[in-house]
Amino acid sequence: MENVTNLAQLILAFSVAYVWIFRFHNVLREFDEFGLNPLIRNIVGASKISLSTLLVVGIWFPTLVFIPSLLMGFLMIAAQYYHFSVKNPLIKHLPSMILLILSAVIAAQSYNY
Repeated sequence: MENVTNLAQLILAFSVAYVWIFRFHNVLREFDEFGLNPLIRNIVGASKISLSTLLVVGIWFPTLVFIPSLLMGFLMIAAQYYHFSVKNPLIKHLPSMILLILSAVIAAQSYNY
């Protein structure tokens, strides 16, 4: 099960990093659509990239995984809230929903550390 959790950590971390680094133009558009200011966007981005880094480092240091996975899950719940608030179609909800599920799986598996 440890290998599955490590894979989930990598998928979650690299998915978030990919979106916030290489697809930042989409992030800009979505945060404008949500009505959130650039400061909030930058705080969320820095938080997600930091948490992603901790999830990758957590492969070697498992005690670092539980809190970052919970916080990432919280950010994904917030993303779901904002997608619902602007009445986005379901397809726009899926990425953050999948990452929320991965965060929950990771948190559940790392709880014992």
